[in-house]
Amino acid sequence: MNEVSLWTGFWPFTPERFAIWVGAILTLCIYSFLYRDNPFYKFAEHLLVGVSAGYWALIYWNANIVGQLLVPVLRGGVLLPLVPGVLGLLMFTRFFPRFAWISRYAIAFYVGGYAGLAIPSYMQARVLAQVHAAMAPTVSITAALLLIGLICSLLYFFFSREHKGVLGGASRIGIWFLMVGFGASFGYTVMARVSLLIGRMQFLFRDWLGLIR
Repeated sequence: MNEVSLWTGFWPFTPERFAIWVGAILTLCIYSFLYRDNPFYKFAEHLLVGVSAGYWALIYWNANIVGQLLVPVLRGGVLLPLVPGVLGLLMFTRFFPRFAWISRYAIAFYVGGYAGLAIPSYMQARVLAQVHAAMAPTVSITAALLLIGLICSLLYFFFSREHKGVLGGASRIGIWFLMVGFGASFGYTVMARVSLLIGRMQFLFRDWLGLIR
């Protein structure tokens, strides 16, 4: 019955069933790389890259070029968006060796502006918040361990003195805390990838083949 449902499940034709079959075939093409590199995997890979590039190009065009440049300038009469628009056009001078130096001005504005916006937010979210949490009253074992781990991990990266005595012992404790943190991050990443694999298996065996409910 499952074999019959596999081959007859495409009919009657509906967009939902067609999407399921396309997704299942492309999933198998990607998983075929586990055997070795082959044309099916390359086709699915190139299709993914091409569709993603086209999709995001359309999103950026509608959201940025049309929504933030053309509409405000042509309909609202606002001229300020022309400044980033011109800077964006200057980046395309990289394709012309004679005028490639002009793109450096646009890149400089972009890097400088992004750094000015990103550095304060990163400092607030990742440095100051960490310092504030570490300076909170240590009323629990967890808070005390976090404070000890923070101090010892920072001392491990203190290279102005040789790691001997108290500094050496603290730096070795910092190594243990760092390894625990790296291991937890790696384990979390593996769990996330395994959850994606489980989702694909459920899609193949439940939505496509109908073997599980």
